[in-house]
Amino acid sequence: QLQLVESGGGLVQPGGSLRLSCAASVGTEDNYPIAWFHQAPGKEREGISCITGDHMTYYADSVKGRFTISRDNAKNTVWLQMNSLKPEDTGVYYCGIRSGVWCALEPDAGYSWGQGTQVTVSA
Repeated sequence: QLQLVESGGGLVQPGGSLRLSCAASVGTEDNYPIAWFHQAPGKEREGISCITGDHMTYYADSVKGRFTISRDNAKNTVWLQMNSLKPEDTGVYYCGIRSGVWCALEPDAGYSWGQGTQVTVSA
Protein backbone atom coordinates (compact mmCIF):
# COMPACT_ATOMS: atom_id res chain seq x y z
CA GLN A 1 0.00 0.00 0.00
CA LEU A 2 1.34 3.40 -0.98
CA GLN A 3 2.24 5.68 1.93
CA LEU A 4 3.38 9.27 1.76
CA VAL A 5 5.52 10.74 4.52
CA GLU A 6 6.05 14.49 4.82
CA SER A 7 8.96 16.03 6.71
CA GLY A 8 10.83 19.30 7.00
CA GLY A 9 8.33 21.42 8.85
CA GLY A 10 9.21 23.58 11.82
CA LEU A 11 9.28 27.06 13.28
CA VAL A 12 10.73 29.83 11.13
CA GLN A 13 10.76 33.61 11.29
CA PRO A 14 8.96 35.70 8.68
CA GLY A 15 11.11 35.99 5.58
CA GLY A 16 12.80 32.68 6.30
CA SER A 17 12.88 29.45 4.31
CA LEU A 18 11.99 25.81 4.75
CA ARG A 19 12.24 22.79 2.50
CA LEU A 20 9.52 20.18 2.82
CA SER A 21 9.96 16.62 1.61
CA CYS A 22 7.36 14.07 0.58
CA ALA A 23 8.67 10.52 0.39
CA ALA A 24 6.68 7.65 -1.06
CA SER A 25 7.06 4.28 0.64
CA VAL A 26 6.89 2.38 -2.61
CA GLY A 27 7.80 3.26 -6.13
CA THR A 28 5.57 5.93 -7.56
CA GLU A 29 4.16 5.67 -10.99
CA ASP A 30 6.31 8.07 -12.94
CA ASN A 31 3.31 9.76 -14.53
CA TYR A 32 1.32 10.39 -11.37
CA PRO A 33 0.99 14.02 -10.32
CA ILE A 34 1.90 14.94 -6.74
CA ALA A 35 0.69 18.09 -5.04
CA TRP A 36 1.21 20.05 -1.86
CA PHE A 37 -1.70 21.36 0.14
CA HIS A 38 -1.84 23.86 2.98
CA GLN A 39 -4.35 23.84 5.80
CA ALA A 40 -4.25 26.94 7.95
CA PRO A 41 -5.72 26.78 11.48
CA GLY A 42 -9.51 26.72 11.27
CA LYS A 43 -9.57 26.77 7.48
CA GLU A 44 -10.11 24.35 4.63
CA ARG A 45 -7.27 22.51 2.97
CA GLU A 46 -6.15 24.31 -0.19
CA GLY A 47 -3.89 23.27 -3.01
CA ILE A 48 -0.77 25.38 -3.42
CA SER A 49 1.47 23.51 -5.87
CA CYS A 50 1.51 20.45 -8.08
CA ILE A 51 4.01 18.68 -10.32
CA THR A 52 3.29 16.17 -13.06
CA GLY A 53 5.35 13.12 -13.89
CA ASP A 54 7.08 15.02 -16.67
CA HIS A 55 7.85 17.93 -14.33
CA MET A 56 5.22 20.45 -15.36
CA THR A 57 4.57 22.66 -12.36
CA TYR A 58 1.60 24.62 -11.11
CA TYR A 59 1.28 27.14 -8.30
CA ALA A 60 -1.49 28.95 -6.51
CA ASP A 61 -1.26 32.72 -6.71
CA SER A 62 -0.58 32.89 -2.97
CA VAL A 63 2.78 31.12 -3.34
CA LYS A 64 3.82 31.93 -6.89
CA GLY A 65 7.35 33.34 -6.96
CA ARG A 66 8.07 32.19 -3.39
CA PHE A 67 7.66 28.40 -3.47
CA THR A 68 9.25 25.89 -5.84
CA ILE A 69 8.15 22.29 -6.30
CA SER A 70 10.44 19.59 -7.66
CA ARG A 71 10.57 15.81 -7.84
CA ASP A 72 13.01 12.97 -8.31
CA ASN A 73 11.20 9.86 -9.48
CA ALA A 74 14.26 7.68 -8.87
CA LYS A 75 14.17 8.71 -5.20
CA ASN A 76 10.36 8.60 -4.98
CA THR A 77 10.50 12.08 -3.45
CA VAL A 78 8.90 15.46 -4.05
CA TRP A 79 10.16 18.64 -2.42
CA LEU A 80 8.63 22.03 -1.75
CA GLN A 81 11.16 24.83 -1.30
CA MET A 82 9.46 27.65 0.58
CA ASN A 83 11.12 31.07 0.61
CA SER A 84 10.03 34.47 1.90
CA LEU A 85 7.68 32.81 4.35
CA LYS A 86 4.83 34.84 5.82
CA PRO A 87 2.78 34.33 8.99
CA GLU A 88 -0.19 33.37 6.82
CA ASP A 89 1.82 30.39 5.54
CA THR A 90 1.43 28.84 9.00
CA GLY A 91 -0.43 25.55 9.04
CA VAL A 92 -0.16 21.88 8.24
CA TYR A 93 1.28 20.96 4.87
CA TYR A 94 0.18 17.74 3.20
CA CYS A 95 1.40 16.05 0.08
CA GLY A 96 -1.00 14.05 -2.02
CA ILE A 97 -0.80 11.73 -4.99
CA ARG A 98 -3.52 10.95 -7.47
CA SER A 99 -3.85 8.69 -10.45
CA GLY A 100 -3.87 10.13 -13.93
CA VAL A 101 -1.52 12.49 -15.71
CA TRP A 102 -2.73 16.00 -15.00
CA CYS A 103 -2.36 18.15 -11.96
CA ALA A 104 -5.25 19.43 -9.91
CA LEU A 105 -5.17 21.83 -6.96
CA GLU A 106 -8.63 20.87 -5.72
CA PRO A 107 -8.48 18.79 -2.52
CA ASP A 108 -11.40 16.65 -3.73
CA ALA A 109 -9.58 15.54 -6.88
CA GLY A 110 -9.01 11.99 -5.64
CA TYR A 111 -5.78 12.44 -3.72
CA SER A 112 -4.26 10.02 -1.24
CA TRP A 113 -2.63 11.94 1.59
CA GLY A 114 0.33 11.85 3.90
CA GLN A 115 0.02 12.66 7.61
CA GLY A 116 1.15 16.25 7.21
CA THR A 117 3.95 18.37 8.65
CA GLN A 118 3.49 21.51 10.73
CA VAL A 119 4.94 24.83 9.60
CA THR A 120 4.83 27.83 11.92
CA VAL A 121 5.95 31.24 10.71
CA SER A 122 6.33 33.56 13.64
CA ALA A 123 8.72 36.09 15.12
